[in-house]
Amino acid sequence: MLSWVDGRPATELPLGDRGLAYGDGLFETIAVRRGRAVLLPRHLARLAEGLRRLAIDLDLSALEAELRAFFAELGEGVAKLLVTRGDGLRGYAPPRPARPRRILLGSPLPSYPAANAEQGVRLFSCRTRLAEQPLLAGLKHLNRLEQVLARGEWQDAGIAEGLMRDTSGRVIEGVFSNLFLVRDGVLLTAELSRCGVAGVMRAEVLEQAARLGIPCEIRDIGFDELLAADELFLCNSLYGIWPVRELAASVWPAGPLTRKLQALIRSLLDS
Repeated sequence: MLSWVDGRPATELPLGDRGLAYGDGLFETIAVRRGRAVLLPRHLARLAEGLRRLAIDLDLSALEAELRAFFAELGEGVAKLLVTRGDGLRGYAPPRPARPRRILLGSPLPSYPAANAEQGVRLFSCRTRLAEQPLLAGLKHLNRLEQVLARGEWQDAGIAEGLMRDTSGRVIEGVFSNLFLVRDGVLLTAELSRCGVAGVMRAEVLEQAARLGIPCEIRDIGFDELLAADELFLCNSLYGIWPVRELAASVWPAGPLTRKLQALIRSLLDS
């Protein structure tokens, strides 16, 4: 694994880092192809919004230069960027001034079964629910215990993802992906103002759909509405789009709208 801390090769962190102690920070998982990042402007925009909301002061122009150097060295793979508030003394109060820490980890691209994209995946309905916290909604912050607990609910290798709902039962997302429904030609995805992660691939899918003239809605989605969908698919920045073929007793085809968007996103990832 390639690893940098604050712009230099490193394999250790200070024990006082607030990312370790409190999850005080953000992260981005970035696909790198031929030394260049896929969807980098979207990743940086989400990071900038997270830094603003968490009041972490970081020079993004200097970070971008550092990222490009890291991507060039990595070449091909996945770059995970973590930004923490840096070191602090015991206690929740943020240090003032803080010195944010940048951590970069590079690893090979994951090898997903081709059948996930070609035939679709089985989806597991998780018992773990997402807590509602508007101050953190949409951000990719370091507090991922809900996802850890949800992912521990199934061990069946034939299940590729888990469905997550909030404490009110609304459909939100997958454990590591965003979710879309197709109903009567309309593309639907969950409102993320209470909880959930606003994925960069989710944003790209919505933009591509708008360019194609596909009606899109971002709103609350109930579980019964999900089961009544004509098509269902998952997306994230590493694998693109996976059709969902099965959830409990419900089954779906990999429908025409899913296939159209999947082809567009595949060309983006491969370019």
